[in-house]
Amino acid sequence: MSRQAITAEGAAVVGPYSMGVRAGEFVYFSGQTPLDPATGKLLEGGVAAQTEQCFKNLFAVLKAADMTPDQVVKVNVFLTDMADFAAMNEVYAKQFTKPFPARTTIGVASLPLGARIEIEMIARG
Repeated sequence: MSRQAITAEGAAVVGPYSMGVRAGEFVYFSGQTPLDPATGKLLEGGVAAQTEQCFKNLFAVLKAADMTPDQVVKVNVFLTDMADFAAMNEVYAKQFTKPFPARTTIGVASLPLGARIEIEMIARG
């Protein structure tokens, strides 16, 4: 099976990886931190604002793959402080409709560029 890279203008990468990769009927989205694609810098503010930016970045790649949030089947959320869970969850709940994708939320020691959150997804076409 071959890989087809997905790229979007409304998202940024900070290393040697694809924003998304189509493999068969699935698209695997690389983790997005809250980078502002216009400046390439980390969005300032609390975890709610950073969560919104992560989804803006991810949904730009989702759109580039000709997909919608309804096709997302799995989401992984990484938080540097689990005390941010409620604020993240409030923003997260507005991104999808029922039935919600499966999700894992993991507390981590640190994330690239000092981000408080990183989110990755898997969607099915």
